[in-house]
Amino acid sequence: MPEGDTVWLTAHRLHQALAGRVVTDFDLRVPQLATADLRGTTVTEVVSRGKHVLTRFDTGVTLHSHLRMDGSWYLSRAGQRPRKHPEFMIRAIVGNGEWRATGYRVHDLQLVERADEDRLVGHLGPDLLGPDWDVDLAVANLQRQPERTIGEALLDQRNLAGIGNMYKAEILFMRRTNPWTPVHGVVDLPAMVVLAQKLLRMNRDHPEQATTGLPGRGNEHWVFERVGQPCRRCRTRIVKADQGDPPYARITYWCPTCQPTADTTPPTP
Repeated sequence: MPEGDTVWLTAHRLHQALAGRVVTDFDLRVPQLATADLRGTTVTEVVSRGKHVLTRFDTGVTLHSHLRMDGSWYLSRAGQRPRKHPEFMIRAIVGNGEWRATGYRVHDLQLVERADEDRLVGHLGPDLLGPDWDVDLAVANLQRQPERTIGEALLDQRNLAGIGNMYKAEILFMRRTNPWTPVHGVVDLPAMVVLAQKLLRMNRDHPEQATTGLPGRGNEHWVFERVGQPCRRCRTRIVKADQGDPPYARITYWCPTCQPTADTTPPTP
């Protein structure tokens, strides 16, 4: 699933291409919106909210989309047919005289009045890359379920919006915290939240996502997707296990030495 910085960058690039320009090409290829036509309107802005993309028009209408696991927006010059994915994967097109934005396999497409956006994103916690970012509120949200494992709590977008599975694993390693540690057992929860925002902001302006600061391809991450490889700190082999209840369980990665077992014992890798 795309992380919050990827969604932020997507919205930023869409904003640069669409904002302030009159819509000349508009097509939503989902049954409930197939007759919608916003040609002749002007895009005022495109913003991200957590992992949601909101494209706002001067009529007061907002096009909502979510990338989920496999969605993407692709920009091409007007008049050029994008070739990133097959035609049948297209769900949305918003274009003007200069640019064409094509949404491939984007999900949860809805047209709502801007005043009703909260119906779609109002449940989210403070956005790590948004103007509403609030460390104290994010910490308070996490502490509402003190017995919940920190690995699951960080992924809950109702607590703070933008962290995905990669950043969750990396943040916990950098803070030497086992993923199964209860929230109440986390040492310096505010510092963990501050680190999360720092990492997303550090990576938001480019598609590459790195947390280690180490040069070279393959050195981007501490533990994420490195199962069986030696820990970059202590050389212990990285392990993985599912965390959470089906169907929402996610694979988590950790170093057994740098992130020792918490009060809640993780499954055997």
